[in-house]
Amino acid sequence: MTDRQNQISEVVVTAAEMRAIENRLFAAGMPVAALMEKVAGLVTRRMRAEWERLGLTLPKVGVIVGPGHNGGDALVIARELYLQGYDVAVTQPLGKLKELTQSHAEYGKSLGIPWLSLEELLQSCDLLIDGLFGFGLERPISGDLAEQVAQINQSKKRVFSIDLPSGIHTDTGEVLGCAIRADYTFCLGLWKRACLQDGALEFLGKVELVDFGIPLGDIEAVLAESSRCYRITGQRAIAALPLPRPLLFHKYKAGHLLLVCGSQEYAGSAILTGLGARASGVGMLSIAVPQSLKPLLVPQLPEALIIPCPETDTGAIAELPDTLNWDKYQAIACGPGITRSAASILPPLLQTSQPLILDADGLNLLSDLGISLLKGRSAPTLLTPHAGEFKRLFPEINPTGDRIQAVREASQQTGAIVLLKGARTAIGSPTGTVYLNPESTPALARGGSGDVLTGLLGGLVAQLPPEIAIQSATWWHAQAGILAAQERTALGVDAFHLTQYLAPVVQRFLM
Repeated sequence: MTDRQNQISEVVVTAAEMRAIENRLFAAGMPVAALMEKVAGLVTRRMRAEWERLGLTLPKVGVIVGPGHNGGDALVIARELYLQGYDVAVTQPLGKLKELTQSHAEYGKSLGIPWLSLEELLQSCDLLIDGLFGFGLERPISGDLAEQVAQINQSKKRVFSIDLPSGIHTDTGEVLGCAIRADYTFCLGLWKRACLQDGALEFLGKVELVDFGIPLGDIEAVLAESSRCYRITGQRAIAALPLPRPLLFHKYKAGHLLLVCGSQEYAGSAILTGLGARASGVGMLSIAVPQSLKPLLVPQLPEALIIPCPETDTGAIAELPDTLNWDKYQAIACGPGITRSAASILPPLLQTSQPLILDADGLNLLSDLGISLLKGRSAPTLLTPHAGEFKRLFPEINPTGDRIQAVREASQQTGAIVLLKGARTAIGSPTGTVYLNPESTPALARGGSGDVLTGLLGGLVAQLPPEIAIQSATWWHAQAGILAAQERTALGVDAFHLTQYLAPVVQRFLM
């Protein structure tokens, strides 16, 4: 890929931003009709390539046409397929078309492309092209149109959506009343936010960006620095990896991480977090655990410095040793497996001047104490909640709706970097920038995988700026899960074996 293509693949826009960017193209002299022809030609080629990959030879194609330019794109695609020898038919659920779309409809009819009712179309076609609505839909689909969308979904025909499945809100991924379930979505020009929102995933199918050549200058002119969204691509994630290690390098130059984790109830959490940190390449690793856990950790992590801590009656850390020298650590990560009985350990950690990662019960303890304590920290704080933990920390913010807006609000409210776990993990920075992980796997939905992420993240934060480290760790962890699921089982990847796939991921991308 060229530098331009790499940059395009990272940008994520709202409907308003996409509209403003397109308007700049038109104002500079790009005819709307010419752009429509170009886009439709690109999508036609990509659709045909998918059909060939699926073994579909000259399938009968049904095209659903909406009133706007998305419908115009669909009609140009219908025309091109018809002229290439495909059996094509069109249905038009809504009456009045915009001027350019109407022109394409008239020309299509003049060529002999049949216009059918939806029922006739569904009976005669092998697959569907969804050109009903593109980006920018705001009103819910209802009434007769909603019934037709239900018919489309019930038909079980393969659906190829242009830009977004009709009925999906461009920014939030919300289903506006109802939505067409696509098998393939060809997102036009730039990634729309809905493509990276959890709520839209079951409607998107396989998603691909169709780059039609938007100049980077027009993108830069429209996007505000304070509200940008980026996809975490592989190139972006490994840009800082492997960390440079010159000949005179030594362990103390590769960072020193302190993990505070584990309890008698969750002894495995300390091991998994430590193994995640080991994979990061961090130079030195210290692990503070209840003293009874030390004999369990030494055989698993012989290179780590195990710091035994006094225990509560329930086997949690009662307090951190007075002998701890905070200055020798470049990062601290706290939370996996500590239980809420370890409440006394969080206040001193919040007073340190090191970057601090809080996960699991570290987050629950913070919600008990109040997030206002984060405002006084002089060093970066990184919070890594799942939706339930996020809701306890930020009860006024909905983590299951617009996740992009949720992490942005949470980060700006606390001054922390906030990572909201999910199928499409969202990371909010205090600057207003949001980073989105574009792929993961449900195979990671097993206990302990979050502990591995905490250790990996902590090790990277000890070596890299936190905003870079959290992108790398999120992508790296997800890719390890994908690789492990491919090579092991679809029943899920246990956290211990997940740690064994962290090193191969980076090796693959650096080869």
